[in-house]
Amino acid sequence: MALQVLEMVLPVAVMLLLGKYCSYRKLLDRAGLAGIKAVISDLCLPVVLFNAFSSAHYSAAVAVTFCVIYAGFGLALAVGFLLRPLAGTRRRFFPLLVTSAEGGMLGYALYGVLTGSSVGFASVDLGQTVFAYTAFLAALKSVDGKKVHAGELLRNMLRNKCFLGMALGIVVGASSLGRVLLGTSVGGVFTGVISMLTAPTSALVLLVAGYELNLRAELLAPVLKTVFCRLLIMGMLLLGVRALLMRLIPFDRSLDLALMILYALPAPFIIPLFADVGDDGEYISTSLSVHTLCTMLLFALIAAYALS
Repeated sequence: MALQVLEMVLPVAVMLLLGKYCSYRKLLDRAGLAGIKAVISDLCLPVVLFNAFSSAHYSAAVAVTFCVIYAGFGLALAVGFLLRPLAGTRRRFFPLLVTSAEGGMLGYALYGVLTGSSVGFASVDLGQTVFAYTAFLAALKSVDGKKVHAGELLRNMLRNKCFLGMALGIVVGASSLGRVLLGTSVGGVFTGVISMLTAPTSALVLLVAGYELNLRAELLAPVLKTVFCRLLIMGMLLLGVRALLMRLIPFDRSLDLALMILYALPAPFIIPLFADVGDDGEYISTSLSVHTLCTMLLFALIAAYALS
């Protein structure tokens, strides 16, 4: 089994190391990295999300999973605000770093490596994505000293290509249009195009994550405290959500693995995009980097569980 776990974990580790190597050797500058990110966020990820949600099976179980995951992250956000004094001078963004998850840029990539397909992760990412663009984004704006309105949140969602890819996928999947299309003579062409666009996504995402790993020694004390709190909160959420869902819906191993991946992920990478982080920028990036390393270690354990 150790060799099988290594087969899953080693490609992830290699891509992270290659990303860091690109940074160290300056094979990519910031402009090049921004270009890769644009390809991921504007082209690859929307197609990955469309494919995952258009291929998903919609039922009452999906609605229950959505509500439980959304409420769980809301609870984590509230706990984060209560625990802010632990962060000392870094308290402003602490609550945002202990809730939600980077499903798009990392979750689908890891779940795809684990199972060979990213489709199963959609069942848990729906609640996470909607939470990220509603409650999470509202809290992010509030700590930045800005008032946020429902109209602004809606505009942010509609402008985001990943959210649009997810929304279109839900429409196609829930209406069975996808199955109808696949049953036609052009179904194979459609599948081929989707596969070509989704194939490089995991590698590109991990390359970017490796490039941006940033471990500032002088920030390790508040960062380790933040990461420990997140791991504790996410661990408790995993146990609670898993127990609740297993009572409400039939046991599903793919859902079980998706939950483990979801709660092993770092906080969303969108924090610097929607807020003026100021002097907290390096604290945020170092926290995300350290938790990304923790995610890789947890991924090895999840892979071992998946093979057991």
